[in-house]
Amino acid sequence: MKIQNPKDGASVTPSDTIDLAKDGVLYIGVAGDVKVVTNQNTTLTFTAHPVGYMPVIVKKVFSTGTTATNINVLYNS
Repeated sequence: MKIQNPKDGASVTPSDTIDLAKDGVLYIGVAGDVKVVTNQNTTLTFTAHPVGYMPVIVKKVFSTGTTATNINVLYNS
């Protein structure tokens, strides 16, 4: 799955139990740590991620381990 010229997006509410409605790339509005599950089922923590786009397609953003805020997900479908 490649995200180019996203068609839509949504605000993200980090959750330890609920996946995002659609897989996509994240835009981080306020820098901090971001713990995610990628669309390949790999759990990663991006430490001190700056404001901007995250270079991986994700399906979950954890509340535990995530300190970044104002997170949006962008997707094609």
